[in-house]
Amino acid sequence: MKLLEMVRAHKSGTPVGIAAVCSAHPLVLRAAIAKAAQDGTPVLIEATSNQVDQFGGYTGMKPADFRDLCLTIAAEEGLPRDLLILGGDHLGPNRWQKEPAEQAMAKALDLVAAYVAAGYEKIHLDCSMACADDTTPLSDEVVAERAARMLAVAEKTASDAGLAHRPVYVIGTEVPVPGGAHEELSDLEATSPDAARATVAAHRRAFEAHGVLDAWDRVIALVVQPAVEFDHLRVIQYDRSRTEELRHALDDEPTMLFEAHSTDYQLPERLRELVGDHWFVIKVGPGLTFNLREGLFALSHIEDELVPAERRSDLRSVVESTMVADPDRWSSYYEGDEDAQRIQRRYSYSDRLRYYLPDAAVEAAQERLLDNLSAITIPLPLISQYLPVQYDRVMSGELSSDPRALVMDRVTDALRPYAYACNLQEVGA
Repeated sequence: MKLLEMVRAHKSGTPVGIAAVCSAHPLVLRAAIAKAAQDGTPVLIEATSNQVDQFGGYTGMKPADFRDLCLTIAAEEGLPRDLLILGGDHLGPNRWQKEPAEQAMAKALDLVAAYVAAGYEKIHLDCSMACADDTTPLSDEVVAERAARMLAVAEKTASDAGLAHRPVYVIGTEVPVPGGAHEELSDLEATSPDAARATVAAHRRAFEAHGVLDAWDRVIALVVQPAVEFDHLRVIQYDRSRTEELRHALDDEPTMLFEAHSTDYQLPERLRELVGDHWFVIKVGPGLTFNLREGLFALSHIEDELVPAERRSDLRSVVESTMVADPDRWSSYYEGDEDAQRIQRRYSYSDRLRYYLPDAAVEAAQERLLDNLSAITIPLPLISQYLPVQYDRVMSGELSSDPRALVMDRVTDALRPYAYACNLQEVGA
């Protein structure tokens, strides 16, 4: 299995890593898969328990549906099947925290079974969140015991399905909030080495107690906090001087490295340092749809210049009115007066706007925008004005001026630093 091969290469001294693309938007998925096909490298696509679950998640897709979407795009983009790796992120009681623990865990067990049965190869066992009747904070032992229950179900599901390869797993309790911090950040502390070792030890004991210790050599990563994060307006960049001891906490684990969440918006050199310091998986999610929104908004400004008012998509206005009419998915995150909230709705690093992209009205406006601009030739000076990086590529012949190509390339701009950081071509992956 490619991920295990890559972990072994990293442990042997080759600083290889992999980006986990955490998005369900078709344009983002296509951009990531097309880049992997062009580079001849694997791509790891992860669905989160918020996006995709056994009931459909907020995307309306179950694990098999999301798998089929990715496989279809991979076939269309010419990516070999063995280079597409699917993962499940934050699998656990996350979606059902308001329910009693046993009720939530019953759904979590069904969730992991659905992912494994659909052929997902990388499973993040995340039981770090407290349920309605839990005493907080949860101990390592409680979290590990729940993770072991999920792993046992995952292993049985894989066996019953006759899968050629058993899944690989990620464990860890020090998990940032999915999608970035809720509040403004001041500073962060990296996970202590002792806390990391305690988490590993608790999981090992729990796996043994549940009779699944034979899966231990397929636990490829531990989620810890390397002191990187972003909020609405600020990004905390990686400072490797703060992880000098932590990065050696797994030296005695022959198949385990680190996984970093919320690495969106890190500078390319900081991402490269993270991988070199043994963060094998570096996750990117909101940063991808942030760039998608930038590309779409840029095209909507071009549309304003070229298309009569009665035929325009009015994408920006449609997004705004949709978010204002249905504030449940952003109102608890964005504070301040009306102007401050308006800016955050549109431009925040945490990009809660992404939750509204599947909305029927927003999707229709997006398609109208792209269709409008596909029917005409976009003058090059307008591409220079609103998408200057893409303009340079159009002028050099690297990129088409088709609006879909322009917006996909803007998404790819968020992926290029990860390709630089992960050194995938060094191991012939």
